[in-house]
Amino acid sequence: MTFFRKQLGKFGEDLAVSFLKQKGFKILGQNLRFRFGEIDILAEEKEDIVLVEVKMKSSDEFGEPVEEIDYFKKRKLKQLAQAISQKYPDRNIRIDVVGVKAGKKPAIEHIEGAVEF
Repeated sequence: MTFFRKQLGKFGEDLAVSFLKQKGFKILGQNLRFRFGEIDILAEEKEDIVLVEVKMKSSDEFGEPVEEIDYFKKRKLKQLAQAISQKYPDRNIRIDVVGVKAGKKPAIEHIEGAVEF
């Protein structure tokens, strides 16, 4: 991954964290690594533990950011949710996606329950 792509991803995650905090989410962690993947943002909203996948795009050339979630990514997110559910066995686990499009005024799209678990 190039330096530019890493910086763009970090910028997108920072915007997503700010956006989620404004919506009342409590951020529990970022970039949590497991042997089979990474959780971009782990948050809490009311009674739910929420895994948030952040997708950042610098242009519209190849579609919307949330369209980047393919079958394989969904499978990984479900594995990560399973791992988190062991840590929080009495809580509802949800997988959300936050898509961020770069620009002078970045556009943010939040899809709650984007991946069924």
